[in-house]
This record gives sequence, structure tokens and C-alpha cells, in this order.
Amino acid sequence: MAEFRIVAPEKDARFTSGGWTGFYLQYWMPGRHTMDMQLTWADGKLSGQGSDPVGAYTIDGEYETDTGKCAWTKKYIGRHSVAYRGVNDGHGIWGVWEIRILGGLYQDRGGFHIWPKGTDVSQASEQTEEAVLAVMRKEFGRKHPWQVAIWLLLFVIFFVFFFMKINGWGF
Repeated sequence: MAEFRIVAPEKDARFTSGGWTGFYLQYWMPGRHTMDMQLTWADGKLSGQGSDPVGAYTIDGEYETDTGKCAWTKKYIGRHSVAYRGVNDGHGIWGVWEIRILGGLYQDRGGFHIWPKGTDVSQASEQTEEAVLAVMRKEFGRKHPWQVAIWLLLFVIFFVFFFMKINGWGF
């Protein structure tokens, strides 16, 4: 028989269970991409669900109250997963996200900032965005539109061939 354990909500005010909001930054898609989620913080474990422009997702991860470090996986329903790592500095959680799909052939990463709904973090949020964009520019450099188009075309070709193969067409 399964053992059930009642876990008390986190007492550290930085990790408040309930509604959270924020944004992620992606180099290829300029601007802030809004995230809204319901998070539960308890006994070093993080769980939740939410949605953003990509779709609905679940969250499963861990956190440390002594360091403020957090790590979780955002799993889009029926889609890919995104790994998040960040630090709660009292103005929400800021950090980096990373996607690795197709056996690591496709990788992408960027920055994020989330905070409990109703919290005013506008100044910290702007500073986070500026810092993340500076790092992304340094890491990725200036991308020309034709480079993005080539990667997009290769991605589409791969999926067309993959779809044809799994359906037994043309091979």
C-alpha cells in the first residue's frame, strides 16, 4: 500500500505557493514572452502547471532555501521539455532555460524572470532583461535573417522526412 505524507507549504517568503507570472527571452524571437503559472513550493520540491505562447505545461523541480537556487523541467503537454535553472534573490527567480531535442541536434537557450503575482519587480525585471540580452548577444552574436531561414528550412525538411518515414510514405 502506498504511503501518503502531508507536506507543509514552504515558510520562506521567497517561495510562495500560488500564482506566478513572468517572461522568457529567446534570441530568435524578440521581446518578452509571458508565462503564467500556479506553483507549489514545499519541502524542497516544486510542482505546478501553467501556459505561455507555446502552450500548456507542467512543472516539476527542486529548490534550496539556503542558497535560493532552483531547477525545474517545464514539460509542454504532448511536446518538448525545457530545463530551467535560476536563483531567487528576493525579487523573483531569474536564470536560464535550455532546450535540447532531436538527440541534442537542436539546442536553444535564453533567459527568464518569474515572480509571485501581485509583486512589483518592474525595476529588477528590466535589469534582468538587459543583462540576459547582453549575454545572449555575446554568446550568439548577430544573427542574419538568412541564417535563421536556413535553420528553419532544415528543421522543416527533417520533420517532413521523419513524418513520411513513420507513415511509410516514399521510402
